[in-house]
Amino acid sequence: MNDEEMSLLRWCEGETAWVRETLESLVRIESPSTDKTAVDRCGAHLAARLRALGGRVDCLAQRERGDHIRAEFGAGGPSILLLGHFDTVWPAGHLARNPIREEQGRLHGPGVFDMKAGIAVAMLALRALRECPPRATQPHVVMLWTTDEEIGSGSSRRIIEDEARRSEAVLVLEPSLPGGAVKTARKGCGDFDLIVHGVAAHAGIDPGRGASAIHELARQIVAIQTLQDLERGVSVNVGLIDGGTRTNVVAERAHATIDVRAPTLDEARRIEMALRSIRPLSDGTRLELSGSFSRPPLERSEGVVRLFHHAREVAAQLGVDLQEGATGGGSDGNFTAALGVPTLDGLGPCGDGAHALHEYVELQDLPWRAAFLALLLARLGEVK
Repeated sequence: MNDEEMSLLRWCEGETAWVRETLESLVRIESPSTDKTAVDRCGAHLAARLRALGGRVDCLAQRERGDHIRAEFGAGGPSILLLGHFDTVWPAGHLARNPIREEQGRLHGPGVFDMKAGIAVAMLALRALRECPPRATQPHVVMLWTTDEEIGSGSSRRIIEDEARRSEAVLVLEPSLPGGAVKTARKGCGDFDLIVHGVAAHAGIDPGRGASAIHELARQIVAIQTLQDLERGVSVNVGLIDGGTRTNVVAERAHATIDVRAPTLDEARRIEMALRSIRPLSDGTRLELSGSFSRPPLERSEGVVRLFHHAREVAAQLGVDLQEGATGGGSDGNFTAALGVPTLDGLGPCGDGAHALHEYVELQDLPWRAAFLALLLARLGEVK
């Protein structure tokens, strides 16, 4: 570690109180995805803080979801996109059950790990680039913080993809993997609904005239499960089922929801084609399938690998052997990688408990992550 890198790291460590206060302020303003008023309140607070950092901030208004926040720093040529979300899975009022608190060097609270800590780290990194720059040239950085990632990114996907097309690279501030590894692959996520239409009849007097939608659905579930191939990274899960009206009526209707994960676009297409090819196995029944892959896979492409190597070299300069890994969960990085834009995910700090009551972030990792991100942005700004 040379003097410049040591100075950057020490500066970020000296701002530990600032990044913690920033993080706690974001966690304190609860922002459940489906509560526009609440998430907009958090967004307004975030926008004000980004303006205070010198960012040119736009609130991208949405009718039903929270307004997305875009902040731009620097100028000239293609930008580097910092991407993430400030909506959470937790309902308003959850802070009373899971208050902000420090325990054994861990900061707990709803949304602290997934992923408000990543936003706070990115903000400290931008401060470091301005106040303790590791390079003479300032990179052109765009931050895009969205409000509906936890519920599928329906209102933000087009915005994310448009911004990614203008970017040299995308750095996603989602939580890191256990041990601090970044994510160079994510599975694609598919959601499908299967409705079975049968024929109702009296289950005791004339069962032969009926065609049970429930019985057909049971046969279909067994058949669908054979599409799972864990060795190839393909998982298929029928997570919800319902059907029928009364025990003495042959069921006229039954329904199932199917979650599918696939590591590559080819596998996603294969599974989707197989699902769309299913046919009734019982006379008198009819099938209706809807849904698709809502997030394409983030594949470990050459661009992703090249970006990871840059990140690993930067981490080594700060004394850390950065590792990589894959996850079955999706993020907005799936969208940008599928466009062919080099994308590196999981750049947020260490912690655990995403979507769980014990959710926490490691406080000591915050300043290092900020210094690492600042140095990586400076490095990428040089090699563009």
